[in-house]
Amino acid sequence: MNIPIKTLQHYLVLVESANFTRAAEKCFITQPTLSKIIQRLEESLGQQLLHRNNQKVELTQAGILLEQSAREILGQWHRLQEDLNNLSGLKSGRLRLGVCPMMSSLIIGLLTEFRQRYPGIELQMYEYGGFGCEQALLNNSLDIAFTALPTTHDIELANQALTRYPLLACVPEGHELATKTSITWQDFAAYPFILYNEDFSLAKLITRLSAKAGVQLNIAFRSGQWDFLGTMVEAQMGVAILPEPISDKLSSNKLVFIPMEPNLTWDLALIWRKDLPLTPAAEALLSVSQQAQSPL
Repeated sequence: MNIPIKTLQHYLVLVESANFTRAAEKCFITQPTLSKIIQRLEESLGQQLLHRNNQKVELTQAGILLEQSAREILGQWHRLQEDLNNLSGLKSGRLRLGVCPMMSSLIIGLLTEFRQRYPGIELQMYEYGGFGCEQALLNNSLDIAFTALPTTHDIELANQALTRYPLLACVPEGHELATKTSITWQDFAAYPFILYNEDFSLAKLITRLSAKAGVQLNIAFRSGQWDFLGTMVEAQMGVAILPEPISDKLSSNKLVFIPMEPNLTWDLALIWRKDLPLTPAAEALLSVSQQAQSPL
């Protein structure tokens, strides 16, 4: 059985796209070509990998097994390439970097410093929520990722803390809570709450801490966009919690930000798998972050 690495790459793009047309566009090939590649792959393995229904792709049990193995194989191939590149010094290579969308603007300084030191390294950035970053690391699709602590898979993942920011209650101007000097979890109980998408680390943190305080939040809306979240609060659709650097970007005078009681923080970190050595490029990024003299 001889399966080219490129075939596995095309297969994973198809799995992630769940559609032959979109996958072919991402692979820069025609749809008939992609169909033939997948057909040859199935013939080589002697297994049907996909259920095809009006171009919608669903995996068979064999397809699920291949997806898991393909991610691991491609991850190991990537690491081999990076190790070979590093034999002549860290002059080239790729860094597969996960970034939570809310953190994007906060890591520019660190990434700029990294690019200045290692201009030959190609940064391949993937935007996931915190939980998505963890999953991508565990299936070897990322080398390292920026996220917020705590992680869900703390046994499997190592981390290096970077900086922390206060979490602030966000309420619309004129709201009943707007005159308070601090906000408790109990204060939120009577109002619709706007929360981040479920794969965001911050969403999991807020849910866990509110439950620990004995408060069940009345979640009315979810969003992965902090600016849209602020707009919904401004429109009096609910209340929310935002990290200080995000609240600083929302300059609207129709929003009021109030400290939480007890104080809450948004702890940012780099995370990676404990059971795999860091690639040279990931090790370099970690070193740059350790040498940084100021928060992100």
